[in-house]
Formats: sequence, structure tokens, C-alpha cells
Amino acid sequence: MYPLFRFAKEMVKFRNAPRLAVTETHVSTHVCWPWDLDPWIELNNGRTLTLFDLGRIPMAQRSGLIPILRRRGWGITVAGSSVRYRRRIRAFDRFTMMSRVAGWDHRFLYMDQSMWKGGDCCNQVLIRAAITSARGIVPPAEVMAALGASADSPPLPGWIAAWAEADALRPWPPELPPDAKAHLPA
Repeated sequence: MYPLFRFAKEMVKFRNAPRLAVTETHVSTHVCWPWDLDPWIELNNGRTLTLFDLGRIPMAQRSGLIPILRRRGWGITVAGSSVRYRRRIRAFDRFTMMSRVAGWDHRFLYMDQSMWKGGDCCNQVLIRAAITSARGIVPPAEVMAALGASADSPPLPGWIAAWAEADALRPWPPELPPDAKAHLPA
């Protein structure tokens, strides 16, 4: 189940927080609750992705993006992600989440998020997000203009640019192995 109460708490908690520039870091603290756990009594990998919403959406609110989305009838969607898991987060562990927009290209925003216990990074996600409208993807330059920010992205870190280039080579739709095709409905 989506953590609606936690999401509402984060939005209320940061409703009067200082405004962030588009690329500034939003910092939030969270607790790993028993309903976030997998059978190995640690934060479930899928739940980790859901909990990253608790940093990403308040970050968008603080940067002024959410009001612009509402006024213009735009939406925001995750168009890709890459996650690394390195340290366990266990029941009742308190962790700090860092969320920031690292930059953008002609179609997507790239958001870098991580969860930390003390000085140890537990996991990190790179999110490729698209701002959408009834006509399709809204170019990030148009989004930045609406925010009153420069249309020019800061240089994307090399690892983000390389990921975006590699992901562009991935076939879509995915190629199914011959033995899998027989299981699709006609």
C-alpha cells in the first residue's frame, strides 16, 4: 500500500520550508517501519523506490514545480530508474534521504536520491523523469522557464550521461525469448 499518511506528513512538514533552487538538495529523515520490511527483516527493495517519493515530491514542491504542474495541467512521471543497494536498513532504523535534480537534457530531468545511516550510504537511485501534458512530454527548457530558472542544465555528471546513452540503446518493446512468446495471449 502506498504510504499516504507518511506522504501527507512530509508535505505538511515542508509546506513552509525555504524555497529550493532547481538543483538544490532536499534533506529529509525517515524511519523504517515493520510494514516496510521484506522476509529478511530489512527494507524491501520495492518499498525503497516508493519511499523515495517521500523525498522527491516535497523537493518538487519546495522548488515551485508542483504549483506549476497544477496550473498548467502537467504531470510528472518516472521514465526510468537505476538503483544501487549497498547497506541494509532494518526495522526502526532512522535514515536520512537526500534528493536533488542533477540536471536535464532535451526530454528528461535526472534526479539523484540516496538514503544514509550516519555517514554510510545505504542505497542510491537515479530517476529519469518526464514532465507530461496532453500533447506529450514537455521539454525541460519550457519547464525551467516556467520556474524562472535557466533553460541550460548544469553539466550532467559523466555517470548520468553514460547511463542515459546506454539506456537509449535498450530495445523497446523488449525482445522476448522464443519460449516466452507462447505464454502471451493471442
